[in-house]
Amino acid sequence: MLDISVIIPVYNASEFLEKSVASALQFDEVKEIILAEDQSTDNSLEICQKLADQYTRIKLFQHPDKGNHGAAATRNLGIEKSSGSFIAFLDADDYYLPNRFEAEKKIFGDSKVEGVFGAVSIEYLTEKGKQEFQSKFNNASLTTVNYPAEGQDVFKGLLGLTPKTFGTFFHLNALTVRKSTLQKNKLKFNEILRVHQDSDFIIKLAYHSYLKSGIIDVATGVRGIHDDNRITKIVKYSPQYNERQFLFWNSLYEWSKQNKIDHDAAQHIDLQKKAFELSVKKGFSKTAAIFMAIVRNPKILKTKYRFTYTHS
Repeated sequence: MLDISVIIPVYNASEFLEKSVASALQFDEVKEIILAEDQSTDNSLEICQKLADQYTRIKLFQHPDKGNHGAAATRNLGIEKSSGSFIAFLDADDYYLPNRFEAEKKIFGDSKVEGVFGAVSIEYLTEKGKQEFQSKFNNASLTTVNYPAEGQDVFKGLLGLTPKTFGTFFHLNALTVRKSTLQKNKLKFNEILRVHQDSDFIIKLAYHSYLKSGIIDVATGVRGIHDDNRITKIVKYSPQYNERQFLFWNSLYEWSKQNKIDHDAAQHIDLQKKAFELSVKKGFSKTAAIFMAIVRNPKILKTKYRFTYTHS
């Protein structure tokens, strides 16, 4: 039987936390649930303590200084404190479905597989959250990939370098990974990134580890969409959006320089980083820099930065 540590970073999630934890407790494969609390300003800490007192499988941890350090650092804390052979993640406002680990029980029988990922659906918890999510993600009901994949095809697919469109990022809630591969490859969440640290982690994981798709056509978990989802607050192509995209791609760029990734992947990451680096420039210097970048490599026009957008 798998022995899984489920890591739940907790910040101001009192309304949802008990349902999230209950969804993980239903599985015999879950050896422990790590509640990594990040200085919530509501009563989340009290709920965490109550749950830890009630269930022996639940363990509560905080940062050494009891401070607020963000989702990346809090997930890293959970990984550090975990004792299971496998790691799974769950956001405190989301929950697992009963089929969450069905694929893992079969696929991890192959010792070469180091991680399994699947699909998650969404549940609208507030009308405002629904409107913000649908305006940004076009009412995508399932966060998944378009076809089964494994090995380096997952890495290439996440970067958009496969002949067929791989699809959206699979969600962290649907990932189960051997802890040994995180230790062997020294993989952690980048604590500089306040958003996109999950995408950054997944891409690096897909390069260093052998990942395989599990259940990708139906949901294995549910994301709660509400007023306080951070990812829906950022207006696409706004200065804040471009800055955070730059930090994300720059993190991958700095990582790529330390690893012997193939030319196409390295060039793709480099162009994405350069494009969003250009986005912070202003006036004539920006126009000139964009022109020179296009002359050097016209492929920069195919990056995620929209060059036709008018910035101040």
